[in-house]
Amino acid sequence: MSELSRREMLGLGLAAGVGLTLLPGTADASVESATKLLNDLIGGKQPQPGKVRIDMPQIAENGNAVPLTVSVESPMTAESYVKAVHVIADGNPDSGVATFTFTPMSGKAEVATRMRLAQTQKIWAVAEMSDGAVHMEKTEVKVTIGGCGG
Repeated sequence: MSELSRREMLGLGLAAGVGLTLLPGTADASVESATKLLNDLIGGKQPQPGKVRIDMPQIAENGNAVPLTVSVESPMTAESYVKAVHVIADGNPDSGVATFTFTPMSGKAEVATRMRLAQTQKIWAVAEMSDGAVHMEKTEVKVTIGGCGG
């Protein structure tokens, strides 16, 4: 299977009713800076556990291209759907990874991509729902060879 270019991947996402925004990161890679970014993204709301699932390897032999799938439990109807999923890596030089936006026409709240990880760290997936609720899941990935700077 050949790898798609970034432009082709964006086109596929838009065709599927999913939008992608690369998040502005911070130069200070830490849990504190990731938390600040999260608060900026969700307006200080308190994320609740549940509904979000992260599928990633627990150990990444190479941090350059770690597979990531995020799915959110939602009926994806006009009355109840996932508006956005934010992905944050609390140990990368830039903690903001991406924001994926959805509509009821997306049909399913799931994205799959690859990301670079500089070191062992936690990945956060945060789902904003149409009713204003926010759900979050975190998972730790151990990186044996860094991808963002070493």
